[in-house]
Amino acid sequence: MSEMTSRERMLSALDLRKPDHVPCCFISFSVLRERHMGDRYKTTLAQLEMGLDAMLFIPKAARQDRPEHPDLRGLPIHFHPLVETREWREEVAGAADILHKEYVTPDGTLTTAVRLSDDWPHGDHIPFIDDYQIPRSLKPLLTKWRELEALQYLLLPPQTHDTAAYLDEAEKAQAFARDHGVLLAGGWGVGMDMANWLCGMENLMIQMIERPKFVDDLLEMIHFWNVQRMEVVLRGPVDLFIRRGWYEGCDFVTPSFWRSSIKPRLRAETELAHRRGAKFGYLCTSGTEPILDDIVDAGVDVLIGLDPVQGTHTDLTLIREKLGGRVCLWGGVSGAVAVEMGSEADVRAAVRRALSTLGPDGFILSPVDNLTVDAPKTWENVEIFIDEWRKSW
Repeated sequence: MSEMTSRERMLSALDLRKPDHVPCCFISFSVLRERHMGDRYKTTLAQLEMGLDAMLFIPKAARQDRPEHPDLRGLPIHFHPLVETREWREEVAGAADILHKEYVTPDGTLTTAVRLSDDWPHGDHIPFIDDYQIPRSLKPLLTKWRELEALQYLLLPPQTHDTAAYLDEAEKAQAFARDHGVLLAGGWGVGMDMANWLCGMENLMIQMIERPKFVDDLLEMIHFWNVQRMEVVLRGPVDLFIRRGWYEGCDFVTPSFWRSSIKPRLRAETELAHRRGAKFGYLCTSGTEPILDDIVDAGVDVLIGLDPVQGTHTDLTLIREKLGGRVCLWGGVSGAVAVEMGSEADVRAAVRRALSTLGPDGFILSPVDNLTVDAPKTWENVEIFIDEWRKSW
């Protein structure tokens, strides 16, 4: 078999065919991206120079360029022009200060508050949606049904100028991907993750039990908004559309709730991606075993983020038995535990196990789900990781 380009190799795996060798494409590689000042094009080229496969993700806005949604990659988020926001800091004697924010809309005011911590990264600003808010929240943005009427003013479809800017970027990205033979990915889609940002994890779990209709109505609003954003991203020539579902595994929802409220909307989104000629990736790193058959039934092309250490219900052998030949698998090695902290023996053993258990066809090797510690040990283990992968060719 002649050597494939990185894109050909990745598409072969996504199509459940056997490539010239198992591709190795890091799901996320923050430490490398930071060394290139956030430039995704330079980061992609650097991965190719390291011998890795790579994907270029669009839209490419860095975290600092999305102050209202740092943890949701993708198109900008805009509020209705009638929405007014106000933020203020409350000093608390003998304790950490509290940061408040309110959104005044024509259909009511939404409020939120967080207790600040030394590692709070946003200064005196509370983003609209963000991971850091969840454990520090004193008052989540949404707590009751009638607040959904106000929420609609914060969920506007993509603006004309954002669509035009994205399509211009997509044209340039397509040329880059073609010239360098890399996969072009787009996204992110979102569902239950956004509900957690808006309601808080513990509160949302209670609401799923006590007020399931409220949660379902919220998810329908998010789904409608998400599809509008998907439609724009899929107007670009992306090979793969990715939906983030870190909080959609059965660590956070029951299998029955997943089937009744998440699965139908997920299926609608996979069908939309397929109609536009793109594969659909589902990024869910934990709690997937109870819903493996449902993931197949929903039309997912690739399950992204198989973490055998930090993920729960992620038995690699079982997942391969259930999904092999039906859904491509991406991951296989814990990034934080094996690559950032492990010994050479640990890294090599983890790579061998992932390759033997999940490969060779329909599998993409990667640390899960990111490398964030820029330390000599991380880089030494990345070289060991790549060396052990290359031994399998």
